[in-house]
Amino acid sequence: MAPFQAAPPALFARPDGVRLAYRHRAGAGPTIVFLPGYMSDMEGGKAVAIDAWAAKTGRAMLRLDYAGNGASEGRFEDGTLASWRDDALLLIDALTQGPLLLVGSSMGGWLALLIARARPDRVAGVVGIAAAPDFTEWGFSDADKALLATEGRLLEPTPYGDDPLVTTLAFWQSGQSLRLLGGEIAIDCPVRLLQGQEDRDVPWQTALRLAQRLRSYDVQTLLIKDGDHRLSRDGDIALLIGTLGSLLDTL
Repeated sequence: MAPFQAAPPALFARPDGVRLAYRHRAGAGPTIVFLPGYMSDMEGGKAVAIDAWAAKTGRAMLRLDYAGNGASEGRFEDGTLASWRDDALLLIDALTQGPLLLVGSSMGGWLALLIARARPDRVAGVVGIAAAPDFTEWGFSDADKALLATEGRLLEPTPYGDDPLVTTLAFWQSGQSLRLLGGEIAIDCPVRLLQGQEDRDVPWQTALRLAQRLRSYDVQTLLIKDGDHRLSRDGDIALLIGTLGSLLDTL
């Protein structure tokens, strides 16, 4: 682990006392904010790689764990899309000033869009990595939805870890109430979408639907033909950081 990662993350208490873990690096703005995906955290490969690049180039960056994830306190199953959005907003508002560049992976891409709508005066740009808006709608079969309704939770195997993927009825309902793809998405800042066409979790056509729905005219979608959901290979990381650098140069 790199020396700058050795210290434990800082903790910030929510009004209810649950402490949220974060790593905040001072530097030149806009502040890069990394939003992890579902059952992921701020120590994932993409987040750490961006942070190392931010350190090398003197850029400000905030990484964070939603409640119940990573080093944050709380129970994962108590979290919803809305509560995790609010966790991110709490840390952003308390710890950063000035313009923001939101970088969201999978579910984090959905959260980035919700945060950009909530803070239009601050969000200067959004980068989505296999962004998954509305996945509670298109990511579940009718049988899955029926099981959620009757059992209150859904357990599924996942190739990304040993623990099963847990979805609660509360999370699913929260996602359904925050869907974006049914109409215009009122975001006007530059948006960059990176999407693998071999993604088994997010259909690559989702990126095209999202680009169409965004009100901003500065939207670029980059399809990586052999890219998977994670987009964590060396070449994928280089592409991501190149995208960030190019976008920051224009902000």
